[in-house]
Amino acid sequence: SGRTGWSPMTGSRRLPMIPIEVLRKRAEALHLHGLLAHWSELTDSAWVEPLLIWEETERARRSLERRLAEAHIGRFKPLADFDWDWPEQCDRAAIGELMSLEFLTTASNAILVGASGLGKSTIARNIAHRAVLSGHTVLFTTAGQLLGDLAAIDSDSALRRRLRHYAAPALLVIDEVGYLSYSNRHADLLFELINRRHESRSTLITTNRSFSEWSEVFPNAACTVALIDRLVHHAEIVAIKGESYRRKEAQERAEQRARKRRAISGTSA
Repeated sequence: SGRTGWSPMTGSRRLPMIPIEVLRKRAEALHLHGLLAHWSELTDSAWVEPLLIWEETERARRSLERRLAEAHIGRFKPLADFDWDWPEQCDRAAIGELMSLEFLTTASNAILVGASGLGKSTIARNIAHRAVLSGHTVLFTTAGQLLGDLAAIDSDSALRRRLRHYAAPALLVIDEVGYLSYSNRHADLLFELINRRHESRSTLITTNRSFSEWSEVFPNAACTVALIDRLVHHAEIVAIKGESYRRKEAQERAEQRARKRRAISGTSA
């Protein structure tokens, strides 16, 4: 049954109001123990619902700010500004499905494969940002940062804690796999991390190397085949092909500067 009451937010009577038992459950979820201790005195107080709304809104805002800060996504171009016509091959529908975040619900992985400058990192950052906005925990890092961090740890207990840190987020994005070569220890650490996340949390990888070339990224590493096996199991693999978009933008900027110089030179003459 509903309740009627005066709303301090609108200055008018509302009909109906949320049932008191529903409000109590919301107060319990917020752990408002002081309010709950005097709940019997508040059954007819119209300010309880606005108070809960304010508290829920503020906590949601703080949670979003905290998760955005902890995600380390950095600045990025939104997909609304992405030039989908530039790559020779880019499955926009598959990327749209990744943006829907359905792969997180099944703890599946996503792998973006393509040459440098085609927007893999931009797409990955957009997916990561969408995941944070949807309430998920996210961590964005490069392969160099991740493996350098783990390999620098000498203590076994400290390494286990750090592995738990990287294994915890609902979505872990590892950017730029393939731009550097790594030792066997780096390969073993990455395998250990991926193995911990396998079938429990989603990992998104961007790489400029096909899997057949990963033996060059992790030369002589015995676990490379097993690492790839874990990653591609239940994974969406999106290949992006074409010329570097960054190179195209640099060329366009150079042409604009040249035109500007010619215009100035012509005016001076």
